[in-house]
Amino acid sequence: MARTVLICDDAMFARATLRQLLTKAGYEVVGEAENGQQAVAKYLELRPDVTTMDVVMPEMNGLDALGEIVKADAKARVVMCTAMGQDRLTSDAMSRGAKGIVVKPYAAEQVLKALESALA
Repeated sequence: MARTVLICDDAMFARATLRQLLTKAGYEVVGEAENGQQAVAKYLELRPDVTTMDVVMPEMNGLDALGEIVKADAKARVVMCTAMGQDRLTSDAMSRGAKGIVVKPYAAEQVLKALESALA
């Protein structure tokens, strides 16, 4: 059975890129969210195997959304997606319960490795 993924990013291009990459790798993309509030709501509704979460998003940022998701489900597997040079966010994300970090622009190999590691 394919692993399910929720993609959370405010940029439509980033969501489309991830959707294509993950679908090609055999994942089932069950939903998308364009801000942190949507991300939390969709996570609670869909309970995906793994979630990709952009850090910088409107309404609620990815770190706060991560916190809400982990509070609701301690077993949540969330991989944060961040732009180059946001190193301090990396340690913050890991301390809040992220299972991995992927740096944009996306390298397919890096994304898949992070997801496989989160699911292991």
